[in-house]
Amino acid sequence: MAERDLDNTGVFGELRRMVQTTGTVGGIAARLAGHKMGIRSGGASHAEDLKSILGGLKGPLMKAAQLLSTIPGALPDEYAEELAQLQANAPPMGWNFVRRRMTAELGAGWEKNFRSFGREASAAASLGQVHKAVLTDGRQVACKLQYPDMNAAVEADLRQFRMAIGVYHRLDNAIRQDDVVEELTERLREELDYLREAANMRLYRSVLADCPEVTVPAPLDELCTRRLLTMEWVNGRGLNAVIQAGLTEEQKQRIARTLFRAWYVPLYQYGVVHGDPHMGNFTVRDDYGLNLLDFGAIRIFSPAFIKGNLDLYRALQTKDKELATQAYAAWGFKDLTPDKVDVLNEWAGFLYEPLMDNRVRYIQEGNNPNQGREILTRVHEGLQRTGGVRLPREFVLVDRSAVGLGSVFMRLKVKMNWYELFHEIVQEFDEAALAARQKAAVDAARFPATPAS
Repeated sequence: MAERDLDNTGVFGELRRMVQTTGTVGGIAARLAGHKMGIRSGGASHAEDLKSILGGLKGPLMKAAQLLSTIPGALPDEYAEELAQLQANAPPMGWNFVRRRMTAELGAGWEKNFRSFGREASAAASLGQVHKAVLTDGRQVACKLQYPDMNAAVEADLRQFRMAIGVYHRLDNAIRQDDVVEELTERLREELDYLREAANMRLYRSVLADCPEVTVPAPLDELCTRRLLTMEWVNGRGLNAVIQAGLTEEQKQRIARTLFRAWYVPLYQYGVVHGDPHMGNFTVRDDYGLNLLDFGAIRIFSPAFIKGNLDLYRALQTKDKELATQAYAAWGFKDLTPDKVDVLNEWAGFLYEPLMDNRVRYIQEGNNPNQGREILTRVHEGLQRTGGVRLPREFVLVDRSAVGLGSVFMRLKVKMNWYELFHEIVQEFDEAALAARQKAAVDAARFPATPAS
């Protein structure tokens, strides 16, 4: 089976995808309009239908819907809850697809590379699925196979997503997401290139080399292509299963400390972030260290952007509004007014607050699970009142990571001195030193050339 027969990226593939998705996105747009006008839209039952439709389609529209569910005020609560479950529950494709994909990527005799190859998927997500295999030398590996026709799906789905966002903008312009869509476009196109993901894995193995409590599996270059990623198999248990089995306080704290360092050592020492910290993207080792997984959504930032993060932290600590304004500008916010800065500070203060409180505590104090959404609602209303903002591209994955990690720490119900953890990582921050470390790590990762469009 020729590769072009499996991955039709031409106009007919895009048209086929448009036919599949137009009704779905049209329904999203109509329900969004009804929500903003105060009309009931079917509530949880329609949200469940939407999740099923998008899960069946697979692909980037599902990821776009997940991202949309994290934007303040963009969807009713029941939609956000259902869409948040999409990635972990995507149904896998069968053996016929697996055989065709492996043949397309490694050739007709692909089986000779393996002593055994699992016919059933070990995991399935939005862009591909994972199979466990054993190499001829006995090493266990994970093979991630990209679903067919994903290039066409990306281009068609992004057009549809832009349409849905456009409808939302006409109804509510407090937060303009034009640059969010551009960021999503670039990240999704990168996620289709598994050679790039292999480079991301090499990058993370380098930046976390001094963190033995974190395992980053090594890719096997000779068995990787743009649509097949083969890596070391790592053993671990899902966090939900570990929590349900019962954890001591010491075990909770070890997991929390490791998770914190796995995300924030790369960010503040190398200017790199793993933009998808949901619980399906790591597993817990037997020693309660972590295996870090799925390196498609990696973002490399300018050192000036990382300095802006720390400037904002200090501005909130000292209530320095001028420094906060400079920090937001470094992030890419434009047309800032004093009133807009006050509104943005309310959201930033919520995210940074545990890092500024030098004591052992929960990541979110109190017993109100809706606190974050209540603050988001006030921020959303404040931005409407003050003329709105255009979210900069660089803001998206950092904000998503902070919110995602906070959710995991809440699920753990763990008390830590978050201030000390943060200062261990940032106390010797130097912008020039970060730039030098970043360049060396990126060069060593051997990123592939961007393929011609």
